Amino acid sequence: MVVAAIALLAGGCASRPELPARSAAVPPGVDLSGHWELQGHDEAPDAGQAAREQGIYIPPSGAGRRQQGPVRVGGNRRSKGPSVFVFIEDGRSLKITQTKHGIFVSFDRSVVEEYTFGENRKVSLGPIEAQRVSGWEGPVYIVETMDDRGATLIETWALAGDGSELVREINIVDGEKELYASRQVFDRT
Repeated sequence: MVVAAIALLAGGCASRPELPARSAAVPPGVDLSGHWELQGHDEAPDAGQAAREQGIYIPPSGAGRRQQGPVRVGGNRRSKGPSVFVFIEDGRSLKITQTKHGIFVSFDRSVVEEYTFGENRKVSLGPIEAQRVSGWEGPVYIVETMDDRGATLIETWALAGDGSELVREINIVDGEKELYASRQVFDRT
């Protein structure tokens, strides 16, 4: 009887899925380095808009966000929704520096994110922790960040227009449900 109860408890405690490893090998001729300006930035909403529509406030980049997690609009209690929204960085102007081991992305000269090719590690923003993997799938650089509930932020970065454009896609999925999708196109300046 005790063995059956332990087996039932162990089976009921399903662990969250693990993110698949990504390649650290940079494809020949692919370099995301450069200064980039968001196309149509006057009418483009920032990436945190979906979170705000769900009642989750995320301060804009560089506004003390490193010390805060998501909070409900109109209150200061923690959100019960996915926490991966806090890992979204916004910027109308990007500076990307690519090295042989990773990239540095400066968002509007206020926040710099560092991604290491082939990484698989824990990242944190204040009390919020998540698993992050990143690497290459062909000429596309992919960064996946999964919170403790299993909700996943997926960012892809790729060159287009013979290298004159940078396309960034941002998706947040929670199980089978897509919570957010955005496509940003930047011009090389």
